[in-house]
Amino acid sequence: MTLDTFRPHLAWIYRPFVGIAIRIGLKPDIFTIAAFFVAIFAGIAFYFGDVVLGTFFIMCNAAFDSMDGAVARALNIQSRKGDFLDHVVDRYADIFIITGIFAGGFASWQIGVFALTGVLMVSYLGTQAQAVGIGRYYGGALGRADRLFLLIIAGILAILIPAGIYGLSYLGWLLVIFGIVGHFTALQRFVFVWKEIDKKKQD
Repeated sequence: MTLDTFRPHLAWIYRPFVGIAIRIGLKPDIFTIAAFFVAIFAGIAFYFGDVVLGTFFIMCNAAFDSMDGAVARALNIQSRKGDFLDHVVDRYADIFIITGIFAGGFASWQIGVFALTGVLMVSYLGTQAQAVGIGRYYGGALGRADRLFLLIIAGILAILIPAGIYGLSYLGWLLVIFGIVGHFTALQRFVFVWKEIDKKKQD
């Protein structure tokens, strides 16, 4: 499952906002930086136990994360610096949000570290493929769009059913999923890149 492949089909949703952003002179980096700050706010909100605000800020992060690339494409100003900034901000966003969730008591720190390492390894393997000459690879079961979507759903469930399941909140269970599926996805990417390296040697 990866929602990233559906982004082109959802362009009609944010196309009007892209037009407004261009007319008032907003550049892609503005949205990237905005995504960074709302991720911090989400982490802080979860740390203080405010699931409503935390979920709202995750929605904002998802919106800004889509807008930066959409505006860059519309203006035809995609750049390596912009891409680099986007990836750095995305990783910090993951760190702030996940840390806020387990530091806020929605899961144990062991579950939190398991989830965080899984998420970071997924992203690392995706870009490391490019570093070894294979090209950036985002295959596997858990992409960033999937994580944001699931965080929003878990946040909504946590608001509606605070008790959770078997003593663990929905956000906590989601971190368990992030850990399991994240490390599995990292393994998928590792195997793919490893095989591609061997193919290049044969060529």
